[in-house]
Order: sequence, then structure tokens, then C-alpha cells
Amino acid sequence: MTAAMALDRATARRVTVVRGYRFELVKLLSQWRIRLLVLACWITPALFVAAVSEQSTLPSDTLFGRWMHATGWAGPLVILGFAGTWALPLLTSVVAGDVFASEDRLGTWRHLLVAVRSPRRIFAAKVLAGLSVILLLVTGLACSGTLGGIVTVGNRPLVGLDGHLLAPADAAGRVFLAWACVLAPTLALAAIGFLGSVALGRSPMGLLLPALVALAMQVAQMLPLPVALRLALPGHAFIAWNGLFTGPAQIGPLLIGIAVSLTWAVSATALARLLFLRRDFTNATYDGSGHRAIALGLLPLVGLFALTVTVVAVTTPSMGSGIRQDKVQRSLATAFAHLYRLQTEQLHRPAVTEAQLRATAACTKSAGRGAQEGPGNDWRCVVTWRLPGVPVAGTAVYQLDIGSDGRFVADGDGPKEVNGYFLVRTSTEDAPNPLWQIDGSVELLDTTSEG
Repeated sequence: MTAAMALDRATARRVTVVRGYRFELVKLLSQWRIRLLVLACWITPALFVAAVSEQSTLPSDTLFGRWMHATGWAGPLVILGFAGTWALPLLTSVVAGDVFASEDRLGTWRHLLVAVRSPRRIFAAKVLAGLSVILLLVTGLACSGTLGGIVTVGNRPLVGLDGHLLAPADAAGRVFLAWACVLAPTLALAAIGFLGSVALGRSPMGLLLPALVALAMQVAQMLPLPVALRLALPGHAFIAWNGLFTGPAQIGPLLIGIAVSLTWAVSATALARLLFLRRDFTNATYDGSGHRAIALGLLPLVGLFALTVTVVAVTTPSMGSGIRQDKVQRSLATAFAHLYRLQTEQLHRPAVTEAQLRATAACTKSAGRGAQEGPGNDWRCVVTWRLPGVPVAGTAVYQLDIGSDGRFVADGDGPKEVNGYFLVRTSTEDAPNPLWQIDGSVELLDTTSEG
């Protein structure tokens, strides 16, 4: 009997977090739906980017979509925009939202506890395994989209959000950083999934919780909320990576979004661990912790959100929407000047610099009625520039649609020689007109300079 007890103790000591992690990882990867997700994430983006890049029409309403014919680095950014909106919330729901609840459905908690003999090690192993699978899926999306773009279109310069040209090496670095930055909000959603999986047991709401939270944050981002409230949402980092592609980079909102997302990730994981360690595993009919789980899991997150809003509001001077007339004018004029140089090169005209152009923009919202700030599709701008040796200044009209996140699309409204057509005729072939539609970004914060 003593020898048997000693053997049991030795076996228990050998079930470390590393062994438990390997066991949980094998369990996850043995599920057919996880295998299908891994396969889809590593293959589908490449096929999509390659197929779209060969089409005559492009997703011009998608950020960087209009440049998919021009450079292979636009493809992974189009995939990133889609992933942040739909793919990553759904992936975290399938993986993190089910990693604990699956044991409730199968009734295997008691067997697992007998084998591992430590709820703490079980929790750590399951969380690490779930995060590993999520990281594998995100890496697949990034690598597949990049490979599809580079192979199909080529390693060419990328036009940034303010119109300046990024060299291939610079574009590659920023694309990598953009994908790395969205790991923070992905971790936040994964932690919410762990919390829902622990707190709600067999209930399907645990599986759907990350996707529902992400959908709620997307709806909130479309509303004209104050800047402090917008930046305090952990999902803001899913769109704040846009600031990496301006010059200088708008990193203020991005850093705040990453910090908020990581805070949520740590807090939600800690709450999930607390609920897991307090659980009664002897109850075979457990179906969530009821009101206690809601109190311990939901109320602290509501308090965390209120605290985050307060901290962001105090530390950043921006109030209201953050979209002001002077910012819109400066952003559009800067983007126009950069893209005018690009059009000049396409048409083989004499080279000109941004300093020589001295581009300015005069913008009004709602024909000058009401406050000249805030998002909307009723912005109208007149851009003025000068060419060396030409006494008469050139002008171009743009209609702007500015989103609540500061991103805008400027549609050219004449003259036709400048921005009136989608294509421009070069000496060799027709090429996309960079001045026909302009993607840009208005920085919401007042703390960093704008290019």
C-alpha cells in the first residue's frame, strides 16, 4: 500500500503545467473544427488575395483595397481589416469560448482532476493551449495573405494613408507591426472567451460571448462617441493600426488601444481563474455559477471600463469627436500633395516636391451650417496647389465621407483632368488614378503632430 501511494505521488508530481499544456494542445488540435480553421487560415487568405489581385475590379471601399494591383503589401492589410472585424472575434469564440465548456459537455472534469490533481495547473494548461492555437490561426492569416500578395503582384512600394510612398522594406515592417498590434485586442477577446467558458458552463452563451462583445464594440465605434470613450474600448486597437501608415505615424491611439486591450486580457483571465478555482467540481450537473458568476465576472469588467474611460479622459486633452475642421484640411492637403507627385511620375511630367506645391485645403461641413466638426459624409473640400512657373493656382474639389474613427474617403469631383476619372492614360498603359479617390486619416488625439 505504501509503495502504491508513493507511486501515485510521483505520478502527480510528473503532471506539470508543461505536460498538461501538451495534453490540452493535442486535444484541441484533434478536433475537426480546429483543424479546418487552421487549414482555412493558412490557405484561404492567399487564394483570396491572388484571385482579387487578378480581377479588373478591386474592393475600393476597403482600406488599401484600391492598391491591390499596385503592390503585394496591400493584400495582407485588406485581410487584416476583414480579420479584425469578423474573423478574429469568431476564431476566439470557437477556441477560447469552448476550451473549458467542452469538459462540462463531456462530463470529464473529475477524470481530469484525478489525473492532474491541481485546478491551477489545469487552468494554466488550458489557457496556454487555447492561446497557442489562436496565435497559430493569426499567424496563418498574416503569412498566407502576405504570401498571396507578394507572389501575385510583387514586392513593390505601398501608398500610405496620407499618400506618401513606403519603400518595400518599410511597408513590410509596418505590415508586420500592424499584425502584431492586433494580437492585443485578440488576447482581450480570448480572455473574455475563457471567462465566459468558465462562468457559463454548458451554456452556448459562453461560446458566443467574444463574438457578441466584439460586435458590440464595432457598433460603438460607428457611433459619434467622445474620444475618451472610444479609446477605452479594447477593440479600438483593431482599427488603430491604421496610424502606422501615416507620416509621422499616429501611434498615440494605437498605444492606448494596446494598453487597454492588455489590461482587459489580464483582468478577464484573472477573473476566469478566480471563478475556476472556486468551482465545485463534485456537481455533475453544473451549468454555470449563476448570479455569483455574473457578479464576479461582469461587474469588475464594468468597473474596469469606467476606470479606463476616466484615465484616458484625464491623460488626453481631446474632447468631443476629435474630428475638427483644421485637422481635416491638414490631412487632406498632405495626402493630396503626396499623391499629386505620384500622378506626376505616372504621366512623366516634370518632377515637383510637396514644398513647391504648397497644397492647402478649405473644407466645410453641411455647407457651412452648424458646427464644423464631427464625422459625416457632408464634408466638401477645395484643394488648391501651385506649380513652379505657373502663375495660376490649380484647384480640385473633393467630397469627403469621414467615419467616427477618423478615417475618410475623399471622392474627386473635378476637374476631370486631375481627379475626374478612375484611370489615367500613361505612355505605356492605363493606370489607376491616385487622385480619383483618396484614403486618409484624421488623428483623433491632439497630443501628437500630424503630417
